[in-house]
Amino acid sequence: MSKRKPNHLRNKRKIPAESAVALLYGTHAVRAALENPKRRINKLFATQNAANELQAICAKRNLSVELQTSGELAALLPSDAVHQGMVLDASSLPPVSLEDAAVSGKLLIILDQVSDPRNVGAILRAAAVFGAGGVIMTKRNSPPPAGTLAKTAVGALEVMPLIEVTNLARALETLHKAGYMSVGLDEHGEVLIDEVSKDRPIAVVMGAEGPGLRRLTRETCDMLARLPVAESATGEAFATLNVATATAVTLYALTR
Repeated sequence: MSKRKPNHLRNKRKIPAESAVALLYGTHAVRAALENPKRRINKLFATQNAANELQAICAKRNLSVELQTSGELAALLPSDAVHQGMVLDASSLPPVSLEDAAVSGKLLIILDQVSDPRNVGAILRAAAVFGAGGVIMTKRNSPPPAGTLAKTAVGALEVMPLIEVTNLARALETLHKAGYMSVGLDEHGEVLIDEVSKDRPIAVVMGAEGPGLRRLTRETCDMLARLPVAESATGEAFATLNVATATAVTLYALTR
């Protein structure tokens, strides 16, 4: 195992975790990527303790580790990143097409400009738990599949297809032609989510926190549905679920 730091990292310049560089950090994200044969690994940086933990999996991939101190690893990442002793420089996963995802007939999740990487990571995790066929998001106004997103997904990024599309309305039309029914989650939806018919494949559309679904997205959906919300003591609805939690509840309702 080499102690010498590669030239491109010797200046300890921080690399934004949400940049185009496919940097992954944290135990679950790094382990899952190392176990994924679709990932091309460029470099693995780790503390001595973390390198010892990864020894078996590194041997399987014939991969050497660049030993670093915890501080040196932290210097590569944003100040709020928790690396747990390991940082992986890897290639992006091969893209998955919308058409390929639709062939499965499984429930699909569409994110309408959900920009918080922690929310997207948590949604990927829920999608994996409930057996969804993929998560679809726009190329713009969405976080890259690395850094915080990957760490929050705790390995789900490696097993759950993440499909990037240019235009969400056109993506919905493509799914309609493939036999999917699109259901937009909206607090003013005409039906409860567990009343949605399941006789066709479903693509559920989740809006960003605050603005919710955009107008064109709402108009393109086949229907709008809402979650059941209890009333508070004042008789007003209490609706404060974030988009990741709302997605998990929706997945449960549509797959049970």
